[in-house]
Amino acid sequence: MQYDEFVGEVQHRARLASRGEAMRAIQATLETLAERLPPGEASDLAAELPPELSTFLEDAEETESFSVDDFFLRVAAKETADLPDAAHHARAVIAVLQEAVSAQEMEQVRGRLPDNYIPLFEAGSEGEMDVNV
Repeated sequence: MQYDEFVGEVQHRARLASRGEAMRAIQATLETLAERLPPGEASDLAAELPPELSTFLEDAEETESFSVDDFFLRVAAKETADLPDAAHHARAVIAVLQEAVSAQEMEQVRGRLPDNYIPLFEAGSEGEMDVNV
C-alpha cells in the first residue's frame, strides 16, 4: 500500500477531517507500537511500509511492556485527543496497517503482544470500544 492510500484510508476509517489529523493519528499509533514491540519486530514491520510511515516505527529509543489501556493513553497524549477518540483512531490505523503489510508480519506483531491487546486489532464502531481508564 502506498503512502497516500494509507493516509487516506486512515482518514476515512477514523472519520478525521483532514490528512493532517490522519497523520497525527498514524504517527501517535505507530510510535506507541514501536515503544511496545521488541526492536527487531518494529524494524521488520517498518520494512513493509512506505518510508514516510516506517520512520515512526524506527525512532523508539527504548521499548517497554505496558497494557493496552496504557497504549491507548499514550496515543491520546501524543495525538492530543480525548481517550475514546484516540482509541478509535488507533484501531483505524491498525486496521489499515493489517491490510498494508503481509499477514505473516501481522501474525508476528500480534504474537509479540499479550492477549489483552486484542481490542487494538478489532475494528468496529466507537461505541463498541472497551477502554478501561
